[in-house]
Amino acid sequence: MTPETVLELRELPRHERREALEVIVAEQFRTKLLMEEGEEFPAEISFFDLGCTSLIIADVKEQLEMLLGCPISATVMFNQPTLEQFVNYLADDILRLSAT
Repeated sequence: MTPETVLELRELPRHERREALEVIVAEQFRTKLLMEEGEEFPAEISFFDLGCTSLIIADVKEQLEMLLGCPISATVMFNQPTLEQFVNYLADDILRLSAT
């Protein structure tokens, strides 16, 4: 079963899907890092340089798996360590948002 979040993303025009996914992912990181609501989460800076620990990465991964309804390898978040890289991976390789 496809989670509602993914269905909502797929209902958006293609050019808006990646940005909407970025908002979802960034919000998970902002929450875990106790950032202010509306505070920008930099897209091109490593999660670790922003203060993420492996525990935070694991928590975000778990939250995203529940929201998106798909497994995410923990190593992916270490191999794609910026918001931009990780969102591109999710959009293209996991959710295939460009294809639908």
